[in-house]
Amino acid sequence: MTFKNLPQFQKKLKKRLERDVPKNLGTAMFKSALLVKEEAINSIRGGGKTGRIYIRGGKEHTASAAGQAPATDTGILISGISHEVKMEGKNVVGKITAFASDGSGGNYAKHLEFGTTNMGERPFMQPALNKNARKIERIFKRQGLIK
Repeated sequence: MTFKNLPQFQKKLKKRLERDVPKNLGTAMFKSALLVKEEAINSIRGGGKTGRIYIRGGKEHTASAAGQAPATDTGILISGISHEVKMEGKNVVGKITAFASDGSGGNYAKHLEFGTTNMGERPFMQPALNKNARKIERIFKRQGLIK
């Protein structure tokens, strides 16, 4: 395959990418945040949990073991994972948050991610970010933000 006027096309593309840096950065941040959010949710939904087995509401549930992503039971954790991208001054900030209400206004998502003195960690956010680091880098490259 050959291109006509390739040097002119490359020049115009470079100019457009440089001119649209905030837009391209916002796009890259949004795609990256969504990717990590989806990975975190998939790790929670995924089977293969090897923790304690118990009965709740007449159904058998297998909890996650320490070191595994949490096992979904009620769906509250999954429904509490969100992402947003916004401008803060001249910075584009992408956020992925997990808020799972324990009924008293507390957030048990952080206890699952980092563990407590009585429970080992069940990370789902950091592994999702780590697993997608190369994909995120490719997203930023496609947007012309890094080489």
